[in-house]
Amino acid sequence: QVQLVESGGGAVQAGGSLRLSCTASGTISVFNAMNWYRQTPGKQREMVATATSGGSLNYADSVKGRFAISREHAQNTVYLQMNSLKPEDAGVYYCNAVLIGGRGKNTYWGQGTQVTVSE
Repeated sequence: QVQLVESGGGAVQAGGSLRLSCTASGTISVFNAMNWYRQTPGKQREMVATATSGGSLNYADSVKGRFAISREHAQNTVYLQMNSLKPEDAGVYYCNAVLIGGRGKNTYWGQGTQVTVSE
């Protein structure tokens, strides 16, 4: 069974940095995409950054130039380096992984890690 475990969340002041990590277990397959989403109270979960197995990276406009996503394929790990954090970046960050195989598309989610950014 595939499991995603995030770490690295915490509380920082505006302008600070955090690095989130997410490691997948339960499969040796390389995910087609590993992504980060975030959710704040009253809002839908939104995509923050995506990284495909082919090396394509995409970011939400709100984090471009401040956040960087990276992957270690061998360890099925994805990172999110978050710099120049703003209070509006606060929320629960979820790791997401997509695996496309002979049985179709499977999507997995981590349990989430809290990021708090104070003024």
